[in-house]
Amino acid sequence: MDTYTQVVAKLREAVTAAMRKAIADGALPEAALPEFIIEIPADTKNGDFATNAAMAGAKSFRMPPFKIAQAVTERLDLSGTLCERFETAGPGFINFFLGAEFNAAVVREILADPEGYGASDFGKGERVNVEFVSANPTGPMHMGNARGGALGDCLAAVLGKAGYDTAREFYVNDAGNQIEKFACSLEARYLQIYKGDAVVFPEDGYQGADITELAREFADIHGDSYVEQDSDTRKKALVDYALPKNIKKMQEDMATYRITYDKWFFESELHQSGAVKAVVDLLTEKGLTYEQDGAVWYKNREVVTEKLLKEGKTQKYIDNLELKDDVLIRQNGNPTYFAADIAYHKNKFDRGFDTLIDIWGADHHGHVMRMKGAMDAIGCDGSKLNVVLMQLVKLVRGGELVKMSKRTGKAIQLRDLLEEVPVDSTRFLFNTREANTQMDFDLDLAVTQDNQNPVYYVQYAHARICSIFKALQKDGVTPRPCTDEELMRLIAPEEKELIVHLALYGSEIVSAAKDYDPTKITRYVTQLATLFHKFYNACRVKGEDEGLMQARLALCGCTRSVIKNVLTMFNITCPETM
Repeated sequence: MDTYTQVVAKLREAVTAAMRKAIADGALPEAALPEFIIEIPADTKNGDFATNAAMAGAKSFRMPPFKIAQAVTERLDLSGTLCERFETAGPGFINFFLGAEFNAAVVREILADPEGYGASDFGKGERVNVEFVSANPTGPMHMGNARGGALGDCLAAVLGKAGYDTAREFYVNDAGNQIEKFACSLEARYLQIYKGDAVVFPEDGYQGADITELAREFADIHGDSYVEQDSDTRKKALVDYALPKNIKKMQEDMATYRITYDKWFFESELHQSGAVKAVVDLLTEKGLTYEQDGAVWYKNREVVTEKLLKEGKTQKYIDNLELKDDVLIRQNGNPTYFAADIAYHKNKFDRGFDTLIDIWGADHHGHVMRMKGAMDAIGCDGSKLNVVLMQLVKLVRGGELVKMSKRTGKAIQLRDLLEEVPVDSTRFLFNTREANTQMDFDLDLAVTQDNQNPVYYVQYAHARICSIFKALQKDGVTPRPCTDEELMRLIAPEEKELIVHLALYGSEIVSAAKDYDPTKITRYVTQLATLFHKFYNACRVKGEDEGLMQARLALCGCTRSVIKNVLTMFNITCPETM
């Protein structure tokens, strides 16, 4: 348990013990102890921690909060809490002020294990599968994939730090309608090479230049040998050539983006293994399918309605959702994407994952409830499937919307972005806005090397600390272990503010993991850089007496370690000079 968590736990114990003593002494009437919180006040001038215990107890004790606060504080013992004093404020808040022992304890804790600091067993080894990007392999990856990649990878990193056994997964949709469309598009472009405009391009085909390029490469290898072949043979040959090339490009792009997946899962495996048919059969056995117009349908309305009623939703609420049933097997006998998706999520549960996290585009909002319902329907726990919905990204340059690449003159793809913008900036900036908010990605800002660029600002703080140590080393000053008495001299307001923020790191990791929100950590480390600059500008390191200088060097070292800890976790470089 880190120092911050210990303080909160000890304060809770102290307040609870004081309430019980007040009841025993007759200062408070016999009543159930109220639920109360201990938190950091919005304005830390009012204390480092505060509790609403007196207000929370007003109903139970049938007394004014300020009288409850008085009864509690008269019996409050702060020993072991690392707080030196308390005071009451307003209608009955009890505010606590940390002592110098807290500052020393935090610095000692970080110095004892800089790389492991912030890690916890909060997740208790729960196996979590984080599936993200999962781009369609029929074409290049786009800006949504860029945002999803940074978000998913950093979320997985946060979960790992919080004690979850986390696996990253990419689902390759190499089967179904989109592959048939891919095949028809390739076939048309290939035949057009030899037959010209006499070959009509499919109305719903993929129009991208990448399709034409793949068809040309295929023709360069095979010539016109497939022109007179039957269509199925020709399309299979084209897909067998083009699809692996596209998948390899996706893997290369992800590697450039510093994302390493534990598994690339291919949808085709589900069909080949019979898993898709098996899940349709299972739903049929449970009476949750029916046949209509030559297709097999899933009773989505029935399943989701039952689920929502159990959750306490009204029939009116459910009717407003306009739920529809879903096709599992088309008239032509081919399974739908939805059927394969059910089989895929079942496969993940069958592999022993306790929780599934999917990063989806916001346009998949309507798919969430039916997938959760389908999991319940096949005997898996739909509540263990969690979906992070991600809003659109707009690229901006000079305040104007950008859609075309300067280099290619075509729509900007992930690969174009990574060629123009440093990976450090891309990964960090995509994690500065919550997934559920639309985002303007400023291309000018992303390449700027000054403090306006958040990642540069954080990296510069790390490099600045490194330069402090190097400069002092030239002057013959070597950091050494500090005594508790020396560390307890770190009592300047800027020192205390920095130390409290350092102490919050572990709880921020847990909060980010619970909320599936890695942007909390980018905000945390940006604020850490700000507080360090504030401290360094206010508190001289060199020139103070040796004991205080060493204590401040230790604080500099702690800050450097936590910045490095965050950037390393997010796979962002941590330069020592800039």
